[in-house]
Amino acid sequence: MSAYIGRFAPSPSGPLHFGSLVAALGSYLQAKSQQGQWLVRIEDIDPPREVVGASSLILKTLDAYGLHWDGTVRYQSEQLARYQAQIDAWLNTGQAYYCHCTRKTIQAMGGIYQGHCRDLGLGPEQAAVRLRLDHPYYAFDDGLQGHIEANRALVEEDLLIRRRDGLYAYNLAVVMDDIDQGVTEIVRGADLIEPTVRQMALYRQLGVSPVNYVHLPLIVNADGQKLSKQNHAPAIDINQPQPALVAALRCLGLELPAALHRAPCEEMLRWAIGHWQLQQLPVTTKISLPF
Repeated sequence: MSAYIGRFAPSPSGPLHFGSLVAALGSYLQAKSQQGQWLVRIEDIDPPREVVGASSLILKTLDAYGLHWDGTVRYQSEQLARYQAQIDAWLNTGQAYYCHCTRKTIQAMGGIYQGHCRDLGLGPEQAAVRLRLDHPYYAFDDGLQGHIEANRALVEEDLLIRRRDGLYAYNLAVVMDDIDQGVTEIVRGADLIEPTVRQMALYRQLGVSPVNYVHLPLIVNADGQKLSKQNHAPAIDINQPQPALVAALRCLGLELPAALHRAPCEEMLRWAIGHWQLQQLPVTTKISLPF
């Protein structure tokens, strides 16, 4: 095995749709083409958005498409004590602090948090927790999209790491888990370009060098909207996976030979691993749904 470790990290807010399949497939092929490991992590730290049974359905769907993961599946809901321990450590050093600002308050500030609570010494009641970022990143080089410049005002905003409702922030959880699992490159959808510089700053805050990032094109519908559970994107077919897998490969720049269109998914994927190159992917953030 090489030192490469990649991952696919869906949230259990519904079944996998075609856009999810493209993201999973891209991360899988990038890992396997380098003889690396491909991990699956269920990001279940936002219970109000989760759908009962979605986690098991996601795993069943990946299996049906031949996307077999290495090791055991990690559930973020089992990592809460780790997140809290890090927050407590930052609170104890003054690196983090309690913030009482609501979304409405921040919107009144212009939509960007201005550090209002930073030096007030507020208590934990009905409070979020924010982190002072000492060394922000203002840009990064994406493995597919090239050089990305970030919004300076957003980059310099003290980072939310625990919400007012007590739930842990996505940025904190994802970075801590990627570090803990030894992930070496993150391949995901282009909708997550914007938080990348903040996640890189968190790596630095935790004393770790940031990993490489590759942001794949998003699949959009006829109205130009990203396929998502919020937009009621239909679930991919778990019983006849071949047509969707062929289409997903095409979105990633791979034209599967016609003779393989009805082959088992594992056979399709073996061919795809052998022909995978990042350079043949379309350099764009959006691709129209191909069917």
